[in-house]
Amino acid sequence: MQQTIPRPEHPRPDWRRKDWLNLNGPWDFAFQPLSAATRACPELTGEITVPFSWSCPLSGVAIDQPGMGWYRKRVVYAPPADKPRLFLHIGGADYICDVYVNGRFCGRHTGGYTPVCCEVTPVWMDGEENEILLRIEDADGADQTRGKQAYGEIRGVWQTVYLEARPESFIEGMRIAADMQGHVEMKGTLHLKRAGEYILHADFGDVHAEKTIHAQAGVLPVEMAFEIANPRLWSPETPNLYEGTLTLSDGEAQDAVACYFGCRTIGTCPSPSGKYSWITLNGQPVYLNGVLDQAYHEKGHFTYPTNEDMRDEIWRTKRLGLNLMRIHIKPEDPVKLYWADKLGVMVMEDMPCFWGEPTPKARAAYEREQQAVLERDFNHPSIVSWVVFNETWGLFTGQGEEKCYLPETQAWVRARYHWAKRFDPTRLVEDNSPCNNDHVESDINSWHFYRNGYEVVRDHIREVVDNTCPGSAYNYIGENRQNGAPLMNSECGAVWGVDHSAGDSDLSYQYHYMINEYRLHEAMCGFIFTELHDVTNEFNGYYRIDNTDKDFGYDAFVPGMGLQDLHSPDFVAVDIAPCTRVSCGESVQVPLYGSSFSSAHHGQTMRLGWTLSFEDPVLGRVTLEEGEKELPWPGYGVQDLGTVTFSMPDCDALCVAAFTLLAPDGEVVMRNFTTFDVRSASGQKHPWPGRAVEVPLESATARGFARAYLALENEKLSAGGFGAFIFKVDTSAFADCTQLEVLFEASARQVLKKDLGTNYTQADDLQYFVQDLGDVRETNPNSYYMTDEERFPSRVRVYVEGQCIGRCYLPDAPADARGVLTYQSQRNVRRLEDAGSYGYLCRLKVPSRLLPAILEKGEMSVEIRVPSSVHGGLALYGRYAGHYPMGLTVRGW
Repeated sequence: MQQTIPRPEHPRPDWRRKDWLNLNGPWDFAFQPLSAATRACPELTGEITVPFSWSCPLSGVAIDQPGMGWYRKRVVYAPPADKPRLFLHIGGADYICDVYVNGRFCGRHTGGYTPVCCEVTPVWMDGEENEILLRIEDADGADQTRGKQAYGEIRGVWQTVYLEARPESFIEGMRIAADMQGHVEMKGTLHLKRAGEYILHADFGDVHAEKTIHAQAGVLPVEMAFEIANPRLWSPETPNLYEGTLTLSDGEAQDAVACYFGCRTIGTCPSPSGKYSWITLNGQPVYLNGVLDQAYHEKGHFTYPTNEDMRDEIWRTKRLGLNLMRIHIKPEDPVKLYWADKLGVMVMEDMPCFWGEPTPKARAAYEREQQAVLERDFNHPSIVSWVVFNETWGLFTGQGEEKCYLPETQAWVRARYHWAKRFDPTRLVEDNSPCNNDHVESDINSWHFYRNGYEVVRDHIREVVDNTCPGSAYNYIGENRQNGAPLMNSECGAVWGVDHSAGDSDLSYQYHYMINEYRLHEAMCGFIFTELHDVTNEFNGYYRIDNTDKDFGYDAFVPGMGLQDLHSPDFVAVDIAPCTRVSCGESVQVPLYGSSFSSAHHGQTMRLGWTLSFEDPVLGRVTLEEGEKELPWPGYGVQDLGTVTFSMPDCDALCVAAFTLLAPDGEVVMRNFTTFDVRSASGQKHPWPGRAVEVPLESATARGFARAYLALENEKLSAGGFGAFIFKVDTSAFADCTQLEVLFEASARQVLKKDLGTNYTQADDLQYFVQDLGDVRETNPNSYYMTDEERFPSRVRVYVEGQCIGRCYLPDAPADARGVLTYQSQRNVRRLEDAGSYGYLCRLKVPSRLLPAILEKGEMSVEIRVPSSVHGGLALYGRYAGHYPMGLTVRGW
């Protein structure tokens, strides 16, 4: 039976020849710890699956430690007669790779992220068995360009290994720069076997160009330029590619390389007021709805198991309305970059850093890797910018409080920025994506922040905006100053915005008000949210680590609303808190602003519709107000849309002010909302007929549960497993009532390790960031799992006076934007307490046969029981927690 080859696709869709042989699959293998590493090849008795790192599970080895890896494969291959030169390629091998073929040394490559290429023609035996031996050392040196490998190492071979046949004369490489005007420039290198006439031909469908070259034998730089009339431009909306072939012919043999390019121009322009700059794509402003992509796979680390995995990751990004990925601290797999090119997602690509001090050896290693990365990835139209360093990693001299980003290091970083600008003038370049306000010189004035709490986030963003102008020292180090570069956030979220990190908790609430705040400011031209999917100890992804969905819950406030609405280029932002406490009957104004980064509706008259409503436990959805007005949509920028005034109801309610922006044809452009916690003096003023008595949760008697506890200032009562909560209810107010019902909001309650009272030691933020701390998902004090595809259900039976009056199914222990009132009860923005948690409405009528005795006694018992056959636990929510502004309530009429 033929063995399946992992990653069988060509590893370079951007540069591929017809005659090649994939060498992925089983290789003989031996691992040596650094202390036992030898220069001589040991006995290779083990096996490893290439192209997976020896540290990851998919390799079949899973040894996560530095050391020496020895690889051997025996191969029979004869290249075609007209392509006698044979090259061995390794897409990536960390860190020092020595190549031997048939016992002969063929070359050494240093650098973990860039391709290894050795010509093996002189030692290859056509049609016979050949032995390929690789000796790869990964010592985790302080001067290595390791990037961010702590979540999963890439030790040894981690990208496809293959043989490639070429003719005697061939194209070494070709950088293709194509702009929005259709001007195409090609710069490359030719290897010519003999003197004579050569023809370099470009064939890209309906685009052709040719150059005749008369040259001597040897290595020859070559340039060719041509024009495309009415070019089909590349953008996320229209990812047009010119796919074709470059050929070099001498009349006898021909080298043909399949490749592609995209016509697009990256630049900047003044904002409408002239005070700020924006990033442009093809001459038009573009708002960068971006995501940090650590491109980490739990089984393959930095190596995706399949081509489809990479395609799907790009698709999952686009489905959220995102148009940019920041590939974090490493160059991306060329196959994934191909899918970004093909499907249309812009890419901001980081350089891998070293982690020691900026010594001459570390600098030399970095410079070598930086050049190789830019050379390899130049032709990908999706890449719009290069990030030279991240958060000053590797740039500090000294340790602890003595560490310093020295002026001479700043000068070196400036030099690397300018080198990148010279090498690639077609893209934007950042010197450093900073968390320390320490830019030196940059095409993008980016900054990182991780904060929690509406006022905290709002005030921080406004501080940054207020300090953005040419000449400002803000966000720059030393004597360096802002140069008018576009302002954007390049990392954000709540994950590191609370003590010990946010753990596995809801991110939907903070995300909504943060993205909304960005769109209020003309200075801002984009953001990058951390991150696409969860990684080992960061649970702040749009998706889980296995790519299952999280539920943000926005459609409960505005039907049809999802993350795509918050990423709309045309946007209506509210300048108000996500939830405002107001009094019954109060009049409230909501300031509105329009933000446009698309010409699709410029000059049109849009319509803005709104409603004010609340969901009542008894009456259902109550709509209080509806309105609509026409909105001239003149052009790019932020415009004041005035205010909408709402009158709050004369009862306790969680009111939703929902806004919908409509195109002239009625198409929904985007949706947004804000909420109001309408409070009466008693907190128990309801719009229902009859009377109601609310029972304090702290009055409960717990039976059977291993542990029960109150949270959110006694507004939430929880217990895991099975048991019962029993309440005594004063029914004297119902003396003349003929009907009673019990209402409450409840959910399941999943007990985590952090709930058990064990004193789990929490590391400081830096250690937590880079070390394996075991099951941090459960032990983190802030964890309360966000709603996702996995359900944790429970069931309860409700008893009145010992008689079962009904059962309730509790589908989950959810936490997302719907838990508005729980967020209102958070006591400390640096700490999360069951954040975003809420329950399901439960209504059970008390049988009439029980009423005479209850009314005569003036009291009744209510027991909410989780049967012993169920282990889903129980959480009850009071007036000021969850989703419904109502605690455990008995209603009579």
